[in-house]
Amino acid sequence: MSDRQQRIADSIARERQRLEEERVRAEREREEAARREAEALTARVRDLLSNVINFDFDRSNIRAGRDTEVLEMKLRILQANPALRVQITGHCDERGSDEYNMALGNRRAEAIRAFLVGFGLAENRFEIVSFGEGRPLQQGDTEAAWARNRRGQFVITAGGDAINPAR
Repeated sequence: MSDRQQRIADSIARERQRLEEERVRAEREREEAARREAEALTARVRDLLSNVINFDFDRSNIRAGRDTEVLEMKLRILQANPALRVQITGHCDERGSDEYNMALGNRRAEAIRAFLVGFGLAENRFEIVSFGEGRPLQQGDTEAAWARNRRGQFVITAGGDAINPAR
């Protein structure tokens, strides 16, 4: 092979190497972008699951409107993720005795579970915990503070690493 032919062959080999490195880099960038997108989607779905369900004073029934809509959205997420397990926590405002508020918090969490089970989800996917008045979101002796504290919340206990969006 002549010197000129060798330079041409070397040039072709370098260009092939550059193109291969560029292809590998582009593939890594696509994979990283897909990973970031999946993480962002999982975070958005987790945020949706963290929306609280509010309750009226001394009540444990699910309110029509926003609370029913939030539960229906959570239902779709749970249907799309059969491995997802959730702890449902019931909370109360500070009015009432400790014993009464623990029972009321339990009834609130149970009402949320019954709503979801009523749409075909397995009851064993949900753990019920009442915190009564023990974990307020907002301190204060105002109706606004009390209203924020009368709630039910979701805590993911299993299957939450990669959550599929609701269909």
